Amino acid sequence: MGDKVTLHETISDGIAVTDEKHASHNYSERARRNLWLQMSRMGAYSDHNEVPIMVRGEGTRVYDANGTEYFDGLSGLFTNALGHGRSDIGAAAAKQMSELAFFPLWTYAHPRAIELAERLASLTPGDLNRVFFTSGGAEANESAWKLARQYHKMRGDLDRYKVISRDVAYHGTTLGALTITSLEAYRKPFEPLVPGAVKVPAVNFYRAEQHGDDFEAFGLWQAHQIEEAILREGPETIAAVFLEPVQNAGGCFAPPLGYWKEVREICDRYGVLLVSDEVICAFGRIGTWFGGQKYDYVPDIITCAKGITAGYAPLGAMIVSDRIAEPFLHDDVAFMHGFTWSGHPASCAVALKALEILENEKVLENVRANQGYFQQSLESLKDIPIVGDVRGTGYFWGIELVKDQVTKETWAGDDAERLLRGYVSPEVFRRGLICRSDDRGDPVVQLAPPLISTRDDIDFMAGVLREVFTGASKLNI
Repeated sequence: MGDKVTLHETISDGIAVTDEKHASHNYSERARRNLWLQMSRMGAYSDHNEVPIMVRGEGTRVYDANGTEYFDGLSGLFTNALGHGRSDIGAAAAKQMSELAFFPLWTYAHPRAIELAERLASLTPGDLNRVFFTSGGAEANESAWKLARQYHKMRGDLDRYKVISRDVAYHGTTLGALTITSLEAYRKPFEPLVPGAVKVPAVNFYRAEQHGDDFEAFGLWQAHQIEEAILREGPETIAAVFLEPVQNAGGCFAPPLGYWKEVREICDRYGVLLVSDEVICAFGRIGTWFGGQKYDYVPDIITCAKGITAGYAPLGAMIVSDRIAEPFLHDDVAFMHGFTWSGHPASCAVALKALEILENEKVLENVRANQGYFQQSLESLKDIPIVGDVRGTGYFWGIELVKDQVTKETWAGDDAERLLRGYVSPEVFRRGLICRSDDRGDPVVQLAPPLISTRDDIDFMAGVLREVFTGASKLNI
């Protein structure tokens, strides 16, 4: 764990730097001076607490400016599905750049966008055949809400503008997507947000107050919370329901199989569009191309990003059913929405190559073959007193930490801060594992490794967590 590799030479300010500590400190100092990190406490970095600088990746590992090796247990940010250093993907981007570096999808089209749209349509469930490209996931969700609102207006439903999403859920940070997001700390600095956000409970069976002894009954109860919200607000006001196949924020909440069937029927009953936010889950993260193939449902819209390019270029997409797209294909109607970089030729070329690799190298099969082993390896940690719940599917798992396994008492406030940021996060990182220690809800550690990861990689992750959780259980918090 954390073995050093030789850092031969780092070029910094035009000077060859051969000393590893000097190189790392130099980068960290420059980062503090000019770089604004995202979703990060900038004040946490000082001369004595340097910014981690990642300089190279190979397979499932990345290396920092000191030459230290880390297992990428979060796939960058649920993104590097095929690992790092694939020269064949880089070659696809270079080839496209030499042919056509950029041209917009405003009025015009280009071959790679057409080919990728065809490929995505061939992978989606049902009749989701029309692809609107974006630069990333938040833009895809922003686009879906806007499309839903315009679609209803075109049909004469002028009051349908509201959106339903789950508690604790994350759908992005652009203003519309942030409205769909349900994390108070993310929302509060930017209020007032876009009007129309309606929230329903997350599918958190571990802390179920209703049907806590029956997973299937709990799922049906959860689905009916959506119906109750529709009726409470008035069906004529609801444009769309946004749900992830497996909810990320809060720690990998996976629903029972019957949940999605019931949600689909409820949306149809009241004329509400069902949006499946698959920014994380699509392209193999849960073992299938899309959530509908895992949980047997066909949404009206799929939003996706991240794994579409395996992290090698920015790209997102909104994939729309023929029924929803149809009104926009006539007369002088236009969806007045778009982004300069949407469907960038190089990004589309990268996505086509990534999808080819996922299929040819049977990467989804690897996930399905190992997901049971992954689950068993993490559930074996329950002999540690602070390990409460293990949940997820595929290569997407969360471990909830508790003060007491019997009562499920959680950590909150300063206690959660000391546990996660004061001990678990730095200790996991020190042992060479990158994962997420998350307090968006109850304290959870999340794992989402590259989809090429092996059982040896799973053993490594579980081994590190066993060491760290055992140490954390002895803390006086």
